[in-house]
Amino acid sequence: MTKDVHKIHSLSGYTFITRESLPEEDSSVTARLRRLETQFEESGIRRSVEAIMLVDVHGFPHVLVLQVANAFYKLPGGYLDPSESDADGLITRLNEQLGIPPDANLTTKENKESKKAHVITPLSQSWEVRDCVSTWWRPNFDTFFYPYIPAHISQPKECKKFYLVELPPNKTFAVPANMKLHGIPICEFYDNAARYGPQFAGIPYILSKYTFVKGAIPKAPEDAPPVPIKGVFLPE
Repeated sequence: MTKDVHKIHSLSGYTFITRESLPEEDSSVTARLRRLETQFEESGIRRSVEAIMLVDVHGFPHVLVLQVANAFYKLPGGYLDPSESDADGLITRLNEQLGIPPDANLTTKENKESKKAHVITPLSQSWEVRDCVSTWWRPNFDTFFYPYIPAHISQPKECKKFYLVELPPNKTFAVPANMKLHGIPICEFYDNAARYGPQFAGIPYILSKYTFVKGAIPKAPEDAPPVPIKGVFLPE
């Protein structure tokens, strides 16, 4: 039995710039759960999708994770509209969170140089949504998710799916000013639910079926100025 192959590329092929802040929709956990209850009454179970995106750092796969306001960690993604498919909705959420807005005003020297140094991949080709690797269920109007539907639950309130998303060799990420984009090695999540929660702690297990193949190290255009890699924070 052969493992599935997933290609990952060097972190050096990516550039990170800063864009405007993306405020959270809810001011508190209580407000978030209240909105979930309202949406459930209107349209039924909520569907959400999140992306597991990997980069190569010193020969080891790292997961790109957002940290909001120096507090909690989350995978890029979000809630789906009732009419959206998983793949199309996930691409839309990724473009909203980490894509360069069409009307972006890249005024700083760093941002201008970043834009010159790397080809900005068209939005439709920036993210390749591949396998659904994990499904989590929220049985009640609370914060707990489980990788199964408890036997006594007939109407779960939310279904969250993790998808493996393949990145192109070159890409510019526009990180919201109120967030940080971390590159966290897969091994950091293993048996570490106390810090990252059970969903993150399960990532090493669900990715163990894959063989990671490193892509060629991309080169910036010859006339582009050297740009330092900024925006991704590696654990010390």
